[in-house]
Amino acid sequence: MTDLFRPGDRVRTSRIDPPHHTRLPRYARGATGTVVEREGSYPLPDRRARQLPAEPEPVYAVRFAARELFGEGDHTVTLDLWESYLCPAATEETK
Repeated sequence: MTDLFRPGDRVRTSRIDPPHHTRLPRYARGATGTVVEREGSYPLPDRRARQLPAEPEPVYAVRFAARELFGEGDHTVTLDLWESYLCPAATEETK
């Protein structure tokens, strides 16, 4: 998988609610944030927890305004998120 995002890119997280383990926090699903940096490539824990093959994929630090995640707050929250959880913010999510 090649890097789809660069620092400064606006992204939206997936709205998925899988019946299995995921590292995408529920409070961040469907939220819009900004890529801060690429943090390497790692196997997706969602797949590994189900004993499925998991090729490494890019992981990004993504910064969100607290009000985007919680409806209030004047601070930011930064999450490490796998590329498959993200899409460009201007694109309607289909995941």
